[in-house]
Amino acid sequence: MSNAKILIADDEHLISSMLALQLGRVGYVVETAASGKEALQKFHDFKPDLVILDLHLPDIYGLELLVMMRESDDTLPVVIITANIMADSAVNAFKLGAVNFFGKPFEMDVIVHAVAKCLKEKQIDDVESIPTVRRNVTTQDQMIGNSPKMVEISKLVYACASTDARTVLVSGESGTGKGLVAQAIHQYSARASAPFIAVNCAAIPESLIENELFGHDRGAYTDAGKKQKGIFEQANGGTVFLDEIGDMPLAMQTKLLNILETKRFRRLGGEADVETDVRIIAATNQDLVKMVADGRFRGDLYYRLNMMNICVPALRKRLEDIPAMVQYFIERLNAEYGRRIKRASSEAMEKLLAYSWPGNVRELRNVVERAMMLEKGNVLMHFHLCEESNQARLTPSPEPQSPEPTVLAAEKGHRFAGFQLPPEGISFEEVEKQLIALALESASGNQSRAAKILKMSRDTLRYRMKKYGISEFMYQDLDCEQKVAVPVKSKPEGYTVFKWASC
Repeated sequence: MSNAKILIADDEHLISSMLALQLGRVGYVVETAASGKEALQKFHDFKPDLVILDLHLPDIYGLELLVMMRESDDTLPVVIITANIMADSAVNAFKLGAVNFFGKPFEMDVIVHAVAKCLKEKQIDDVESIPTVRRNVTTQDQMIGNSPKMVEISKLVYACASTDARTVLVSGESGTGKGLVAQAIHQYSARASAPFIAVNCAAIPESLIENELFGHDRGAYTDAGKKQKGIFEQANGGTVFLDEIGDMPLAMQTKLLNILETKRFRRLGGEADVETDVRIIAATNQDLVKMVADGRFRGDLYYRLNMMNICVPALRKRLEDIPAMVQYFIERLNAEYGRRIKRASSEAMEKLLAYSWPGNVRELRNVVERAMMLEKGNVLMHFHLCEESNQARLTPSPEPQSPEPTVLAAEKGHRFAGFQLPPEGISFEEVEKQLIALALESASGNQSRAAKILKMSRDTLRYRMKKYGISEFMYQDLDCEQKVAVPVKSKPEGYTVFKWASC
């Protein structure tokens, strides 16, 4: 429900506007209200899918407003936020139907995650009440292809499924179908009747991932109104698919290793261990061997996960599978959209085979789906593959190569001048340290802005700052009035990696 409607009722303008901005970036439609009366009016006019409600509004007490809204819509998820955290208020809020309770100040990404979770649960509850759907969405896509590489992968999938391999590592570029491999292993195994639960380790904030995986007991933290099972407990007897395992925090990697070795874990706030019997399939598009060498991934966990490794090839390395895959997608999408397209024309197939597919199978499916939406006949024509922006994307492109050293640019006009790898090599960690330092300097020490410059979450930035011991900066004067920012505790010796050009 990325386009769900959310009403924020809070008289603190800064909080409501920041929440609205953050939720709007995710794709939600947001309205705000500064009083209880305004909130009630917008509740009836706007008809929100979820309400974020402050307990202390200037005219109506938040719990009274909660009762009024829930009387009109008893399925409405309401998230309570308040500056005055009182146990009685939290208990009463949950009794009256609130789904979550947060004290101020709070992390914005925590609220965004809680909203997404509430809306997902509401969507599942509402499915049975929908009389008809326009699109007949069928089951998950299947692994398609008869190339030697895909035949080998099919053999490995069967071996993992039939032997009940407890740990499997699936590697490959983004979009190659690593999730389909994981689902196939589960589907063809004796665990097929038990749950298959997928977790994207990169999508869950670091502060919430432990709760998602292990759950919590009642009273574990402020808004823990009742016991909640984590994913490892929900998937007992089945499979847990940990996608983007390379982005899992190091502390959580330690706990995952413990589960693999003991088959036991403990909920947040719990006093007793919980046993679980799950197969763990991990997937990554990163080089875990290099990450282990750099200290960014636990070596013992890598060797445990790597007991059975399935490497999914890029689509450009198995172009002979494209005709079968295109036909499969056509038939699959015919069923979903009620279309009657028979095949792709020879010109369309020629164009598809000439492209290098940097987005792999995911990109191929999207291109076929777009073309089918435009096609009026019963044969998919080539000109639907190259309209507008797709014209440039669907021209043949060479095999990706390592880029030559070039100029790297930061936001707001700051530039990093000519970076050249020295013959003796370079420490990647030193480069990362200096990039973090430069981003913080550019943002005048503001961690949120620095995180945006580096395209990462603030939690990730804080973790890496702590890892490298970055807390303050020094500046070294260079020729031509150039300066470079480096962490005090880890100043590199003998060379300069980046220069911040100001002349």
